[in-house]
Amino acid sequence: MAKKYSIGIDEVGRGPLAGPVVVAAVALPRGIRLKPGNGRLPLKDSKKLSALQRNRWREYLCSQPAIYFSVAYSYPPVIDRINISRAANSAARRAYLRVLKDLGVGVFRASAYLDGGLYLGNGKSRLAAKTIIKGDEKINSIKAASIIAKVSRDRAMLRLAKQYPSYGFDVNKGYGTRRHQRALRKYGRTPLHRLTFIKKYPKIK
Repeated sequence: MAKKYSIGIDEVGRGPLAGPVVVAAVALPRGIRLKPGNGRLPLKDSKKLSALQRNRWREYLCSQPAIYFSVAYSYPPVIDRINISRAANSAARRAYLRVLKDLGVGVFRASAYLDGGLYLGNGKSRLAAKTIIKGDEKINSIKAASIIAKVSRDRAMLRLAKQYPSYGFDVNKGYGTRRHQRALRKYGRTPLHRLTFIKKYPKIK
């Protein structure tokens, strides 16, 4: 008999001025016991964990052969063209489809949940999934997805910081900190910046 899975989907990077929005889909077998290291690190939403704790959880999740995950990105040109919500939902759809393909199972053997703000399918679609308000506090597969998405985006921003060292992406991860705003005014925007997000800063070109 095939295993039943809970697929959690969550995003990171909805608010930054620069960089992609990143969505992860994580498939956890029903009833799996998650215990990284000595088992004393509880599974939580990524925002409630330190960077070290998130990395420990990611390493653990990636080391478990029964756990499947996928990460999808929507970059600034797409965000500017279709808006951040649609861009995040597009990435969610891609991540979900990849996980289903890896699982080799149909939705009838997997329940899918999205954290509030993400939507997938229309109820009649094969891709239908339930959006849960504060799902990253309630459902383990969404908690795991939030961690995978956060670590993936942070690592991407660290790599991009090497290409554009003046903006502090290694520290601010693309969010609109004072240093980031000063750099934008001094050096102008980069291809990583979301034009629809920085237009409220009139002095930036």
